Amino acid sequence: MNKSDLINEVAKVVSNKKEAQAAVDCILSNITKALRNKEVVQISGFGSFKVSKRQARKGRNPQTGEEINIEARMVPKFVPGKALKDAVK
Repeated sequence: MNKSDLINEVAKVVSNKKEAQAAVDCILSNITKALRNKEVVQISGFGSFKVSKRQARKGRNPQTGEEINIEARMVPKFVPGKALKDAVK
């Protein structure tokens, strides 16, 4: 499922596709904004989005085999909730 498929599914519940797109865009932008501020977004029964720090490490360039330094950075992380895990079993 991609974003347009999700909008079509939400449009079945709300009155039209324009409102569905606004709702999906609002949810995604607010999750992004919260993660940018290093906040945790918890959705009961679904899971939580959070920001995790990835440590600096050494890697290799696959084309040349040369060793390179990979800088530390913050990355988004999703942890599924119990209900989602059980639904996927």
